[in-house]
Amino acid sequence: MTVSVLTFGCRLNAYESAVMRSTAEAAGHDEETVIVNTCAVTEEAERQARQAIRRTARERPGAGIVVTGCAAAIEPARWARLPGVARVLDNRAKLAHESWGGAAALGAAPRLPDFGSRVRAFVPVQQGCDHRCTFCIIPYGRGPSVSRSIEDVVAEIRALVAAGFREAVLTGVDLTAYGADLAGRTRLGALVRRVLAAVPDLPRLRLSSLDPAEIDAELWRLIGEEERLMPHLHLSLQAGNDMILKRMKRRHSRAAALAVISRARALRPGIAIGADLIAGFPTETEAEFRDTLALVEESGMPFLHVFPFSARPGTPAARMPAVPWPLRRERAGRLRAAGRVNATRYLASFVGRTVSVLVESEASGRTEHYARATLSTAAPAGALFAARVEGCNGTALTAALL
Repeated sequence: MTVSVLTFGCRLNAYESAVMRSTAEAAGHDEETVIVNTCAVTEEAERQARQAIRRTARERPGAGIVVTGCAAAIEPARWARLPGVARVLDNRAKLAHESWGGAAALGAAPRLPDFGSRVRAFVPVQQGCDHRCTFCIIPYGRGPSVSRSIEDVVAEIRALVAAGFREAVLTGVDLTAYGADLAGRTRLGALVRRVLAAVPDLPRLRLSSLDPAEIDAELWRLIGEEERLMPHLHLSLQAGNDMILKRMKRRHSRAAALAVISRARALRPGIAIGADLIAGFPTETEAEFRDTLALVEESGMPFLHVFPFSARPGTPAARMPAVPWPLRRERAGRLRAAGRVNATRYLASFVGRTVSVLVESEASGRTEHYARATLSTAAPAGALFAARVEGCNGTALTAALL
């Protein structure tokens, strides 16, 4: 079987795409298959997936197109009508062996996901979400929060390290909700502690997006004390104005967000902070937007993911008075510009310092702070080197291996 996967959306989708590719290839069928793993977070993500399906049907008419992911799970009939689509799978079925040829064809031993390289692996520890932010459609595509056992997560990371991976990224739909459904209500901090203790050969452990309202005491301790837990936090902030946060049904305030950032920096000086932000949420005034812009400027967060608000049919926010689309785009541009200023200043602070670089390709990699580094000499992918930072161009560091 020739298997191609087109992935849209989050790191969890990236992991699941890798699983699907490995599972489908192991089934050994002869037909060409294109898997389109959709995202429902924004209208633009859905548009791009539909465009990719139509292009695939036109350019590869013999391929069987399988559509899955959150958008497909929410509206399966709509996606099934697109040209060339052979099947639509929901988020549960897409990871089942029988969906790709039957358990007997796959053998008894589990296969590692194919991430395209043996450098960084995404490890989902939790699925679904129990909260109902007014802008978010994802709980309808993923369902309630369900956590994997600590033993299962540890076993997978051990296998990844044995296969040569140097960094594992814990990911989920609502990562900080990890363990609430498990016996004893285990928290994310306990999982991180167990992984680091049980897999001593893992050089790097990284976390994906965190809800600032749910960071537990054990995780805070580990952020301050564990060198193998990378100094990089990405926060699901969404806004910097209390009224907009309330209308979003977020569980933190502006002051709480700033307190989380300050605490992280006090525990781990130099820690990289990123955030998700929505520009032009319904009812947002210019003054309310300026609170979010000021939050970016005051906090100095260097790594931003900024999205103009995208109404998702069926969500409460879709029924609220909308901000005009051009104004949403303009506000998103202002937030991104402020983020670029922060990033330039943050990256410049590393010039002349020694950093750790995990090589991703012959001449580039990522530092422990997730800053991209261009290397002056080539090195094998997966190698972990100390490097001296010689310069920065505003978006990446230039460094020489030591």
